[in-house]
Amino acid sequence: MRTEERSQLAEPPNDAGAARRRRPRPRDDRRAAWLFLVPALAGFVIFYGYPTVRGVWYSLTDYNLLSDPTFVGGDNYAQIVRDPQFWHSLGVTGYYVVINIGSQMLLGLLLAALMHRLTRSVALRAMLLLPWLVPNVTVGLLWIWLLDADLGFVNHLLKALGLGTVGFFVSPDWAMPTIGLVNTWAYTGYTALLLYAGMLQIPPHLYESAALDGAGELRMFRSVTLPMLRPVLALVLVVSLIGSFQIFDTVAVAAGGRGASSAIRVIYYFIYQQAFQYFHMGYASAAALLLALILGVLTVVQLRLLRASRSDLA
Repeated sequence: MRTEERSQLAEPPNDAGAARRRRPRPRDDRRAAWLFLVPALAGFVIFYGYPTVRGVWYSLTDYNLLSDPTFVGGDNYAQIVRDPQFWHSLGVTGYYVVINIGSQMLLGLLLAALMHRLTRSVALRAMLLLPWLVPNVTVGLLWIWLLDADLGFVNHLLKALGLGTVGFFVSPDWAMPTIGLVNTWAYTGYTALLLYAGMLQIPPHLYESAALDGAGELRMFRSVTLPMLRPVLALVLVVSLIGSFQIFDTVAVAAGGRGASSAIRVIYYFIYQQAFQYFHMGYASAAALLLALILGVLTVVQLRLLRASRSDLA
């Protein structure tokens, strides 16, 4: 083959070269994506990042809102470790968490399973969500009126049944269980809807196969629903755990401005008292950071125990 022919074969046709030149380059959308992310990032830095940094700084100082902060290093943390009130408040919060999460998860699973297997009524789901939409302060006031020892409807009913009145919010034995059950009433519907949404992702053919094998509803719930629901269950448990540790509104309403008794002084109320009643801002900041650390450890342990990163739905 001659040199001219080889060179002609090596050169691409003119129309192919023109098509290659006309081919558009892939559009780079990273700049547009960053522009859309800027408002969210700015909000995160302003309302979360900056207060966190300031809180860390205040936790290392002696600050009372009336004078400039004085650096004290780790003295606040050392004092908290030796403070019996901090650990008592943490124990009271743990007691509330056990009551709240235990009752919420049991009732939420029951309601979600009933909706999933019996009815999928939109009206029923809306009714379940209504208590969650009511502000916490309103919920607290509503139940204080219902459970009042003198004027409350519940105590009038107990009297009519021949039983004695109960000081639900003032009795050391009844106060924390009452607060736990009040918040269970408020949040169970939301928990049930989250679990119900997870159940909708379970393939229906699994239930059909289990029914053909002769499994009843309880067996299908134990052998199909719970294993397949594990990732959603882990998410709901973590969210409920963090939310339960943040209980404050109902306790503040139950205290009625008198100051919470030791039976219901949860950790958030302890931090509030240190910061805004005793003006120990540095001490309160240290307690808040220790609480965040405890919640982080509990969350990691919970996710690992539930193997939340592995989904049976795949």
